[in-house]
Amino acid sequence: MAGETDLKKLLATMTPELLPGVHVFVTLLPGRQVSGTLEPVMLFREHEGTTLIVLEDQAKAAGLEATFRCRMITLNIHSSLEAVGFLAAITARLARAGIGVNPVSAFYHDHLFVPADRAAEAMELLRDLATESA
Repeated sequence: MAGETDLKKLLATMTPELLPGVHVFVTLLPGRQVSGTLEPVMLFREHEGTTLIVLEDQAKAAGLEATFRCRMITLNIHSSLEAVGFLAAITARLARAGIGVNPVSAFYHDHLFVPADRAAEAMELLRDLATESA
């Protein structure tokens, strides 16, 4: 289950899906444990602290300071972790429209975190990119 590596096929057959809810980024100081009430969609440890992407409601309930209100778009194609240019093509398209994006690659799919107020526009651009690549 290595995933797809062909860039044209990746772009043409990706099916972007806008997931429900608003997500935010939060950070925990080094050594602080993740609360059992949080269900992060991403956790990454850095020297300065642990970054979590969680639903905004969870962050508020836990009393965490949050930043970057965003929506999560999952690109429903099993992309290889070794695929070249897939996220570059996508982020370039969004950048041309002035949409910032924080991409996260997982084993099966790539996920995009885009500003909450521009999610619908990002979805339209992604669908257009897929159609143009077919």
